[in-house]
Amino acid sequence: FTVKEYYRMAEIGVLKPNARVELLNGEIIDMSPIGPFHGGVVIRLNRLFNRELKDRCLVVVQSSLRLDPHSEPEPDIMLAKNTPDCYTTRHPEPEDVLLLIEVSDTSLDVDRKEKLPAYGHAGVPAVWIVNLNNGTIEIHREPHFSGYGATKVLIAGHKASPQAFPDVMVDVTELLMLKK
Repeated sequence: FTVKEYYRMAEIGVLKPNARVELLNGEIIDMSPIGPFHGGVVIRLNRLFNRELKDRCLVVVQSSLRLDPHSEPEPDIMLAKNTPDCYTTRHPEPEDVLLLIEVSDTSLDVDRKEKLPAYGHAGVPAVWIVNLNNGTIEIHREPHFSGYGATKVLIAGHKASPQAFPDVMVDVTELLMLKK
């Protein structure tokens, strides 16, 4: 399907208003419900980035990203370039994204095997996968045709910084409430 067809399906009721789905590579993908731990980590990231970044960029939470005519996933968090209209006339596109974050538990396989290659192919500069199952943050940089060229995994005791904002630190232990 195209993004246009995807929206049309929602307009005519083929996709229900409360359906948890995303369009990726022309396929409609069912998404798992968001559990409390997943939701809480998204809230923590949102609060931290809004506090630390103030108006240097927009913190976009669980909103659409137009990758191409056949893909419009909804990542958990995006740090996006500021626009005067705050993306009210269009969704962010890869060139607008400074950092994209997927918080993953039941969605880990889809995030790694399907979304990550799509983000790399589209040129999203940096993707973090917050792996709730292992208590890690996977940092993916250097996008290319089939994914990312550089990957680093951070564990408890480590801190992550967005490449665009090296002064902002995300403590893995604090974010995931891991015991020190």
